[in-house]
Amino acid sequence: MFAAGAMTLVTAVAACGSDAGNSAAPPTAGPHGMHAGASSAPPQPLRAGERFLDLRMAEAYTPTAPEGGGTDEYRCQLIDPGLTRAAFLTGTQFTPENVAIAHHAIVYAVPPDRAALVREQDAKTPGLGWQCFGGTGVPGADVEGDDQGATWVDTWAPGATETLFTQDIGFKVGPGSLIILQIHYNLLATDGKPAGSDRSAVRLRLTDGTPQTRELGTLPLDAPTDLPCAADESGPLCDRAASIADVTKRFGPDVGESADRQVEECNPGGVPKPGNTQTCDQKVPAPMTLFAGFGHMHLLGRAIKVELNPGTPNAKVVLDVPQFNFDNQRLMKLPSPVEIGPGDTLRVTCTHDAKLRRLLPQLKKLPPRYVVWGDGTSDEMCTGIMTVSPRAR
Repeated sequence: MFAAGAMTLVTAVAACGSDAGNSAAPPTAGPHGMHAGASSAPPQPLRAGERFLDLRMAEAYTPTAPEGGGTDEYRCQLIDPGLTRAAFLTGTQFTPENVAIAHHAIVYAVPPDRAALVREQDAKTPGLGWQCFGGTGVPGADVEGDDQGATWVDTWAPGATETLFTQDIGFKVGPGSLIILQIHYNLLATDGKPAGSDRSAVRLRLTDGTPQTRELGTLPLDAPTDLPCAADESGPLCDRAASIADVTKRFGPDVGESADRQVEECNPGGVPKPGNTQTCDQKVPAPMTLFAGFGHMHLLGRAIKVELNPGTPNAKVVLDVPQFNFDNQRLMKLPSPVEIGPGDTLRVTCTHDAKLRRLLPQLKKLPPRYVVWGDGTSDEMCTGIMTVSPRAR
């Protein structure tokens, strides 16, 4: 389903925690990695026409564990880059101040026409920033569905470098644009007790561009999530309708209606298909060039793949994450750009695993549930977010 406004032209890093808990990794390959304690890699040199803009959190923030236990906090911070003229964002580099607690981060860009929504969210939340999980946490300035209005630019994990494109392309950021910095703070070493403050920074790589510079946007490809309880699990939330009602109670009707809406759009006959793996075929709406992509799921995610024209002689895999890691959702460049347009089909396929619920401390404390689309740690998503540029017909 290509939602209206899918071609948003801004940047950011996202992940938030309405009910997040402990981030200890399962003993087998899974959705969480323990990599706190390392700093960012050295910045790559500037290229012709580029400049760096160094930004920092407004003040130091001391993370605390969420109510109800756990050792993780996902915090979104607003940063105003103070742009007075339009520029193209060609790279980002996150620099944590307190590497002992900064586990990973995501950077988003929000366009000027959505900036007021972000400032309102920041103003109404006590303290510095606000708690978030599946995106920016700002309706109308997020990266999914009807709330689109921000662009996911890149993700940082310790040791990560910038993702730099070699083509003359970039995310256009105009005067008044904002940056949202989402940081996952891990307090595992102190059993959830405060472990000092952090005032991290982000370096933007900007260029004025030329008349030939191509403007990047994001194209989200969603599939349903219909993950039943494991065979030996039981409880009131193992019923699909009860689980959807619970998501609606926690996040409102817009999120609560997502599960049924996606089934209607993706499944023949609009019938749910309970199981570990879900798919959705979506027609390409307009001519565009595909440059990169990344997969987004939550803690039960195992694998995600995006295919172009599956089942045809011209089939091509354009995104493949066979071992998904929630804490390392990396933007992956294609070996070479791929031209797509009307008549083409993109298929996103996600595999989730309910058994991971027993391995992750933050989920072990929660009752079993039939997992559907939602913003919380115990809910799930299936999205291939592709980096594209429109082209002439």
